[in-house]
Amino acid sequence: MDITLNVTQPLTMHIDLNSCYAIIEQQANPLIRHKPVGVAAYTSPGGFILASSYEARARGITMMRVRDARALANDIVILPPDPEKYYDAHRRFRTILERYTSDVTPKSIDEFVVDFTGSEAVRTNSDLISVGCQIKEDIRREIGEYVTVNIGIGPNRFLAKVAAGLNKPDGLDVITSDNLRETYRHLTLMDLPGINRRYKARLNLAHIFTPLEFLDAPIHKLKHEIFRGIVGYYWYLRLRGYEVDATKFGVRSFGNEYAVGDKTRDIEKIERLLMKLCEKTGRRLRKHGYEARGVFLGLGFEDRTWWGKSKRVRDCIYSTQTIYTHTAKLLRSIEFPTRVTHISIAVFDVRSSQPTQLGLFDGTKLGTRSLVKAADTINDRYGEFTIVPASMANMQDTIIKRVPFGSVRDV
Repeated sequence: MDITLNVTQPLTMHIDLNSCYAIIEQQANPLIRHKPVGVAAYTSPGGFILASSYEARARGITMMRVRDARALANDIVILPPDPEKYYDAHRRFRTILERYTSDVTPKSIDEFVVDFTGSEAVRTNSDLISVGCQIKEDIRREIGEYVTVNIGIGPNRFLAKVAAGLNKPDGLDVITSDNLRETYRHLTLMDLPGINRRYKARLNLAHIFTPLEFLDAPIHKLKHEIFRGIVGYYWYLRLRGYEVDATKFGVRSFGNEYAVGDKTRDIEKIERLLMKLCEKTGRRLRKHGYEARGVFLGLGFEDRTWWGKSKRVRDCIYSTQTIYTHTAKLLRSIEFPTRVTHISIAVFDVRSSQPTQLGLFDGTKLGTRSLVKAADTINDRYGEFTIVPASMANMQDTIIKRVPFGSVRDV
């Protein structure tokens, strides 16, 4: 049975901070405003640009090597990431939004979904457009006059995000059942959030080449011929403005990875790097109140081969030392074909760290969990890595803090 378009009042807002990292740097430093700016993982020629300002994008600079960006704009300002600066902007951003409604969902460091169902902000305004204008003013006043956001409003998360991408930068657009078909008429399949090259190829094979053709495809074709499952039904609803993307998934794992700048086969150097990755992972695990039952170690090599192995354990994994003990055993079990270029670790099968029965040695130097909690308390108060295992000595500038993509649970 065909389903008509969702005609309810659009109460979902998607807010995207324009060119986030670059524009925050420009806000912080007026001397680089109106100039091409790139934020790169490393500022060396081989470093990769993570974010570029609109001035840089106008010259064709997107996600590319620093050397290639300089070839396009020799006056580009290349900066290293400053995570704490972006985290602070994220927190300020969220504080502003929570004045309007409590239903605020961060999707990444620079994106939020806001549900205004039942919000007092809607009851006191005729529509969300005026609310969006107020939010823009709040952001300029409290985060910075150089900071702009795109705001999209729609009946579901999908259409709100589509609307947020229509007029960058500093856009404010609404998609309803009245203008949905006209909006799709001016877009390509790749303009739709969630449609990648693989999905585009599937649709093209079914003779669907535009969003309008996608919208008009019958449900049985999407479900049984193209996506071959429930995903096709979800796309059928999503395109029509019905909400299917509001599910919240539980935490399954915590991990960290590192690209080894000084490629090596030296097992002792690799173990030192491994220890710091274990400390970063352990801190995150404990901060969120979890313990784990499994570890994973992955290594990338200079010959572009990859090795990975996981291990489940009987006892809970809670401390950095326990994570390191298990991953170090995995490390010692292999022969390196060439120099190591990447190290990746994770703990999985996580579950809530429930209160444990008081042990015989709790409160003494043998109380491992108590010692871990004490070390975490010190690091929370005085800064990360204030107190660390001896093998991590003098590693302050190694495996430095990076900005997470697509996750804000550690902000």
